[in-house]
Amino acid sequence: MEHAAGSSQDAQSLPGCYRHPDREAGIRCTRCERPICPECMVNASVGFQCPECARGDSGTGHAPAASRPRTVAGGTVTADPRLLTKILIGINIAVFIAVHVRPSLVSDLTLIGEWPPAPYKATQGVAAGEWYRMVTSMFTHQEIWHIGFNMLSLWWIGGPLEAALGRARYLAVYVTSGLAGSALVYLLASPTTQTLGASGAIFGLFGATAVLMRRLNYDLRPIIALLVINLIFTFSWSGISWQAHIGGLVAGVITGYAMVHAPRERRALVQYGTCAFVLVAVVVMTLLRTAQLT
Repeated sequence: MEHAAGSSQDAQSLPGCYRHPDREAGIRCTRCERPICPECMVNASVGFQCPECARGDSGTGHAPAASRPRTVAGGTVTADPRLLTKILIGINIAVFIAVHVRPSLVSDLTLIGEWPPAPYKATQGVAAGEWYRMVTSMFTHQEIWHIGFNMLSLWWIGGPLEAALGRARYLAVYVTSGLAGSALVYLLASPTTQTLGASGAIFGLFGATAVLMRRLNYDLRPIIALLVINLIFTFSWSGISWQAHIGGLVAGVITGYAMVHAPRERRALVQYGTCAFVLVAVVVMTLLRTAQLT
């Protein structure tokens, strides 16, 4: 995505961030007017400030808790803005190794509605009370190409989004999107079909990134192109769960919009309230499908 945006050679190309020259900056500090990227943006009473100007407001060399550098979504700016992304990739790789060391784990971790199929009484699956599968399936992969593609996407899309939102909000978008994808799979797919992978959560990150780029007035063509390509693969290749992709994408757009457009005075309430609303929808879809199958 960064390469596509940086390849434009017209006269309207954006300046580089003063702290990260390789990153385009569509926003300037309202005090010193230096260009700043999403990682360096600190919410101010009017617009955004750079970290140095924000620290200067406190009259000391260190900002108090109330005026620490904040991301565009109100999260705390951290020393390692990709830490959660690294942890999520590590979890996925660890589960991938585990299912290859012990192949029987796959049947315990994947998302499946019910097994055995009707008319037999289900002893496995979400309909049988194994709701945990909606979470574990988000971190489970069997094929090397599957985990490779998903983890590359998570690194390319997730890292910058984590820096822009902050860790807690980024994790909320990721988990909410993944669960929404699982819920739509459970609701619409065959109950005996097994699904697995982080694609639902990653599509949620795609959606949230598009909303963020629109909020910062960035060129949307690169992210739209990536989304279109991925959606073409979703509906043209067999064996891909379109329900997980669409469910995650919709949840990512909804929660992402709340993260970057929430009013400052009620920011946390709107942001986490929206995530709670999506999770309630997940629970409702799960209960409806369970009632159909039992």
